Amino acid sequence: MSDKEKTTTLSPIRCELKAGETYAYCQCGFSQKPPFCDGSHKGTGMNPKIFTVQEDRTVGICNCKLTGNVPFCDGTHKSAK
Repeated sequence: MSDKEKTTTLSPIRCELKAGETYAYCQCGFSQKPPFCDGSHKGTGMNPKIFTVQEDRTVGICNCKLTGNVPFCDGTHKSAK
């Protein structure tokens, strides 16, 4: 995580995603609507990760910003405590 990023909790955020919808995952940690982008990254030099899913599904979206599978939680937060 760079010094420009921040996060409030290491635990993933459970989200229900809809097939074919476009989502913008917050990568800076400044969003007031985590885990999704609200534009708070402006001026940080960072951008959201834009993604879609192929089917309706409930997932854990990474909130620690350390996952190797952006934007999905891969459990990395467990070793970051």
